[in-house]
Amino acid sequence: MAILSSSSRSSAILLFSISNTSSSSPASSIAPSPNPIALSPKRPNTSLIRVQSIPRINLEPLESSGREKRRTRVSFLSSFLTKERDGESLKEELLDAIAPLDRGADATPQDQERIDRIAQNLEAINKVKEPLKSSLLNGKWELLYTTSNSILGTQRPKLFRPNGKIYQAINVDTLRAQNMETWPFFNQATANLVPLSASRVAVKFDNFKIAGVIPIKSRGSGRGQLEITYLDEELRISRGNQGNLFVLKMVDPSYRVPL
Repeated sequence: MAILSSSSRSSAILLFSISNTSSSSPASSIAPSPNPIALSPKRPNTSLIRVQSIPRINLEPLESSGREKRRTRVSFLSSFLTKERDGESLKEELLDAIAPLDRGADATPQDQERIDRIAQNLEAINKVKEPLKSSLLNGKWELLYTTSNSILGTQRPKLFRPNGKIYQAINVDTLRAQNMETWPFFNQATANLVPLSASRVAVKFDNFKIAGVIPIKSRGSGRGQLEITYLDEELRISRGNQGNLFVLKMVDPSYRVPL
């Protein structure tokens, strides 16, 4: 884009003082003037007062400021659209990577490294900086992937692992959470959440249910921490205090955790 500039040449303003005087001949008693020009009006007496320069107005700073504002707006919009596209493509890449891994039970170290790298890229463009204040966190989430062996039950024979879907529900207004297994055990656990920051909570389990019906009170041993590192309407990424990664998708935003 060409840079526009405004310049004005100095111009001179000439001011004149004009005095008109006239004389008329008297009656015939006065002798004729030997110089006929003396009977004509005198020519204007002109004198140059001053030559002044019109100040030069430099519009470049104003024009530059306008260009910078337009450039900033365009840059912001471009950056926003790029992040939106990047976010969607990264989410697709993450979901494609974890789809064949049985929630992470079949993941190799190379798979785990790749998925962690994609998750970090999503975390870098996370727009919800204070998830514990966001209503997007409310509801029931389905666990899609984790590196936690205790949840996956990878130390047990596959027949005795949780083979059905696993859910986690959170309500930020009551600071309650609930973990739910389905087939074949239907175990459940509820917990209180204690905020440690705008994105991290301490998790204190208070009740367990075996097979969904046999209640067991927690003796205080069930504790941990959880940080929400990415959040939108569809996807949540969290990390535990032992370094485990959790990827979940929203299935029911209206679900309420029992008090």
